Amino acid sequence: MSDLLINPRDLRFQLYELLDVEAMTQRQRFAEHSRETFDAALETAGQIAAEQFAPHNRKGDENEPVFRDGAAETIAETKTAWRAFAEAGFLAAHHDAEAGGMQLPTTIQQACQGHFYAANVASAAYPMLTIAAGNLLKAHGSAEQQAQWLPRLLDGRSAGTMALTEPHAGSSLGDLRTKAVPQADGSYRIVGNKVYISGGEQDITDNIVHMVIARIEGEPAGVKGISLFIVPKYRPDANGEPGEHNDVTLAGLLHKMGYRGTTSTVLSFGDNGDCHGYLVGEPNKGLTYMFHMMNEARIGVGVGAAMLAYTGYLHSLDFARQRPQGRPVTAKGSGSQVPIIQHPDVRRMLLAQKAYAEGALALCLYASTLFDDSTTAPVADDRAEAQELLDLLTPVVKSWTAEYGCKANDLAIQVLGGSGYTRDYPVEQFYRDNRLNPIHEGTNGIQALDLLGRKMAQNNGAGFEALLERVRRSIAEARETELAAPLAAELERALATVERTAGSLMTAMGEQGPERVLANAWIYLDLMGRFVVGWLWLRQATVAARALGQAAADTAFYRGKLQAAQYYLRWELPQIEHHSRLLTGLDDTCLAMAEDWF
Repeated sequence: MSDLLINPRDLRFQLYELLDVEAMTQRQRFAEHSRETFDAALETAGQIAAEQFAPHNRKGDENEPVFRDGAAETIAETKTAWRAFAEAGFLAAHHDAEAGGMQLPTTIQQACQGHFYAANVASAAYPMLTIAAGNLLKAHGSAEQQAQWLPRLLDGRSAGTMALTEPHAGSSLGDLRTKAVPQADGSYRIVGNKVYISGGEQDITDNIVHMVIARIEGEPAGVKGISLFIVPKYRPDANGEPGEHNDVTLAGLLHKMGYRGTTSTVLSFGDNGDCHGYLVGEPNKGLTYMFHMMNEARIGVGVGAAMLAYTGYLHSLDFARQRPQGRPVTAKGSGSQVPIIQHPDVRRMLLAQKAYAEGALALCLYASTLFDDSTTAPVADDRAEAQELLDLLTPVVKSWTAEYGCKANDLAIQVLGGSGYTRDYPVEQFYRDNRLNPIHEGTNGIQALDLLGRKMAQNNGAGFEALLERVRRSIAEARETELAAPLAAELERALATVERTAGSLMTAMGEQGPERVLANAWIYLDLMGRFVVGWLWLRQATVAARALGQAAADTAFYRGKLQAAQYYLRWELPQIEHHSRLLTGLDDTCLAMAEDWF
């Protein structure tokens, strides 16, 4: 089973040959680590994922949580998996040793987490949100709040959630109505409703710590008046243990297409006027604080989408190698049937999946190295540049992996044919689970507006310029190898297109205003995603070419990397040329479509 979650050879390649994560052990924070300790963490994650998460993936899908007597009930295996995850230390893996953590690089932590997403993304969502809530408190909570809430989040006694969306306001957070009323003791009474809150109610942990955005009475309307609050399910007693119920009520469970093992809840705060909230940081800075959790969750969405694509690819590859059907076109109807992997169109679909899945994983792990660099790189300028790049790429990481993870899962179904469309094989569930990822943590369209409307111009385009410089260096390095040099030419053409397109759009934004430019933001996001993943495929091709030049023993693996890079750079990347024509021409086809023409 573990071999169908992720290819361990590819993971080692990406971490150690492509990203050189082992070099992080030279930094003070990670000095106690080595490749051996990294591998031990990855091996443990793979084992727990295979033994405790994967076996109930289908059961959790078929037996989604139920609403009974005002509470949510999950299958017993979900709690068992949670305990195994927590007891292995993965909730605290990247935290300080003094707090019970392992001080793992975020890159290794995300690689570990990827095993759980591939095994059972619904059960893995509970720890993902809890880790993000803990990180938010670590970054912005007071010392007292950290002492009160962090230990229980890090050892698994409590889970965390992110409570943003309201029934009348999805991504438009400035329209929220949840209010916070100040109290004499410094706490607040929270009143309002939240919807689509993943993990908002469950029977897995002793307590749930909701990170809730609300507006303090009398504060400004819109996003400027949003504050952030800790709102537990149970208020702590004198010993810090869960005590009185905090007037957080489960109003209902939502029934989803996929991701069914994760509760999706409708929550009501303060129906009885007794919901206590505790302000995090300063008033009216809640959205700034919450973006810490939201951006982390967006990287988590990317990793989850990549891993669902990856496991779907491996399942369809395994099927294609074993399923006999048809004969080569040269056989003219004679001879034995051959495995379907011998048919060129099946190989096309497998190659596309490989390019999407391994490219998506490379994108997510690269973004994780940027986070590590932004916090632990020895040189201040390097930390700053890494942060600029991470800000630029976060919308791409969330959206490109979600978009093409779904496409990969769709192709996996097609490889299996009729079998893929049945519930007797897991690939249909992978697709349903992955279909959530283009929606949550900000729809792909919202991410596109963020990328083109904000991140491209942030700090005078510092992140974009840093990206282009890194791409240029990779092209120069690829030219030094015989096998990767032709692919470098493909990316160089794309680089010119990307530079030209960005310049044209930034000029148009200044001269004509944002409406017509941002109307086509989605195809700009797709253009950037294709370009960045193309760059990462060229980097993989260069590493593979060097290994083959040194007569590496693992010839088939490296040849596969080169072929997947060739596919991506020749088949997928050139589509940005059409995107560029639409963008630079400020095509108004969609913008000019009148409502009554539909």
